[in-house]
Order: sequence, then C-alpha cells, then structure tokens
Amino acid sequence: MAFTAKVRHVGDVAVVDLDGRITLGESTGILRDTLRSLLAQGNKSIVLNMAGVGYVDSAGLGELVGVYTTAKNQGGSVKLLHLQKKLNDLLQVTKLHTIFESFDNEQQAIASFDKAASA
Repeated sequence: MAFTAKVRHVGDVAVVDLDGRITLGESTGILRDTLRSLLAQGNKSIVLNMAGVGYVDSAGLGELVGVYTTAKNQGGSVKLLHLQKKLNDLLQVTKLHTIFESFDNEQQAIASFDKAASA
C-alpha cells in the first residue's frame, strides 16, 4: 500500500492525514516534503493525524523527530493525533513522548495551539 499524506486546514492549523507505513524510503520523503512545503507556506501549527499509520521504523521515527526540529527551528509546532498503541509504546520506550504532544481528539489538538499562543 502506498503511503499518503493529505493536508487539510482547520482554521490556522494544518492537519496532515497520514496513511500507511512510515519507513525508510518513499514514505519518509513524502512526510519530509509535505512538512517542508507547509512550513514554506507559513503554516506554523501542524497536526499529524496518525490514525492510518500502523507501523513506523527507526527511519520513520527519525523523520518525525526531524520534522519536529525543522518546525521548531522555524517557530512552528508539530503535534501528533490518534497514535496507535504500537507507536505510542515506541514513543514511550524512546522517551520521545517527552517532546511530542499527542492527542486522541482532533478538536483538543487544534485548540492546544490557541492555548500555546495565549500562554
């Protein structure tokens, strides 16, 4: 199955619906290109909807960290939505849950950017 990243906008927030496996190769390239494009267009608030992502390998995890760092360096923020248990466990084991804010509810994820802006 081909990896896809579909972007939709909810207010000022870009929601990227990811579907497929995030592994070394094409999928990490698609993820990287999508995020760079969003940042280049001035989108600073980005939610990665991981509901359709069943598997992430070490390269995919590295790409998620790279995307987070790139966004942060450009004054943006990346948050994760609908993590499947395997990925949630992986973030716990690798301690990456300490850098990624993750949500089970899209409205809460989107609203969290407003809180950060007014804090």
